[in-house]
Amino acid sequence: MQIIDNPNRSEWSDILKRPTQTVYAIEATVNQIFDDVKREGDVAIKKYTSQFDKVDLNSNMVSEEEIETAISRVPKKLQNAIKTAKQNIEVFHAAQKTSRIEVETTAGVQCWQEKRPIEKVGLYIPGGTAPLFSTVLMLAVPAQIAGCKTIVLCSPPNKKGALAPEILFAAKLCGVTKIIKVGGIQAIAGLTFGTDTIPQVYKIFGPGNQFVTVAKQLATKYGVAIDMPAGPSELLIVADANANAAYIASDLLSQAEHGTDSQVILVATSRKLIDLVSREVEKQLKVLPRKAIAAKAIVNSKLIFVGNDEIALQLINEYGPEHFIICSKNESFFVDGISNAGSVFIGDYTPESAGDYASGTNHTLPTNGFSKAYSGVNLDSFLKAMTFQKISKEGLLNIGETIELMAEAEGLQAHKNAVSIRLKDLK
Repeated sequence: MQIIDNPNRSEWSDILKRPTQTVYAIEATVNQIFDDVKREGDVAIKKYTSQFDKVDLNSNMVSEEEIETAISRVPKKLQNAIKTAKQNIEVFHAAQKTSRIEVETTAGVQCWQEKRPIEKVGLYIPGGTAPLFSTVLMLAVPAQIAGCKTIVLCSPPNKKGALAPEILFAAKLCGVTKIIKVGGIQAIAGLTFGTDTIPQVYKIFGPGNQFVTVAKQLATKYGVAIDMPAGPSELLIVADANANAAYIASDLLSQAEHGTDSQVILVATSRKLIDLVSREVEKQLKVLPRKAIAAKAIVNSKLIFVGNDEIALQLINEYGPEHFIICSKNESFFVDGISNAGSVFIGDYTPESAGDYASGTNHTLPTNGFSKAYSGVNLDSFLKAMTFQKISKEGLLNIGETIELMAEAEGLQAHKNAVSIRLKDLK
């Protein structure tokens, strides 16, 4: 890992760059695949599944028989672990429900807000080197709690043309209505336009690589909403001299093993701790099954020494990490001061892995600095807030003149007339 000692503020922008390709470098590929799927539907889906996933499928739809067979292959202990995680995620997301908000703004003017589910949602579950069945829980559980009618899951097949049994078990457990064996850009395009086998949806959720991230952003040009631009995973840890170097190294590596384009950063106020963490990373890396992937991610990662907590906080807010771990005696300073982070983990015994799996919070989070403006997935992500109003005769008499004056000032005579014609009858 690269060690950076007390960088000048003018250097922060370069130091904190993500190891991602530019949108320009990816956009041409994404546009081509979108155009093909829009024109050719499932024919294009099949072609790109063959090209990218190296498998030719007779059908990209997962049958009930496949689901039942897959479930039988998931060990009971793991099934119980998934059920425990699901329960915690349900508890946390169900607690986010809000009741109808109603107020009389003026006598006779009643306004209220209610939340209604997004009817059709698409869930993208990454496959590749690590099929993320935990992401099924993170997306399907709140979708089910929200009351979404159609929940479509897309995930890339392996070279045998199958999805991981754990993904299918979790999908069945969480009430997913349709499961499709398709991944990457073509999956996002299919959910955007709809094909004979893939339903068109109103909103797409889920993390993915840089190509999936750009594909999701392109989907918005065709009227499909997305949860956020969620790309390669990232983690930032802030620590002082009292922190446990072994714990920190394990957390850094837990994110580094996600993919070669992941990024992990330690910001520390102790040079000695940085040296200890650097040695621990090398030691723990040697025994990881995904050593080759983690090692490449570590190349993109940094150990940064800063002089004090104030500078550390400024640098962290400038970066806007997806995951942020606090290992400092000055814990409350960082908890109160952090403005830009997807999810925050506090103390020695709160590993980032807990949020990835079973604590209850959602692990689908904004990356690439988007935490400065985006929230992570939550119950409201699957809901729309609709406003209602009902005005009585008294109410229109109370606010009618206000509406008339404002409409006339904006030069919208028909707006004024819609009120004036009613006021004339009332008076």
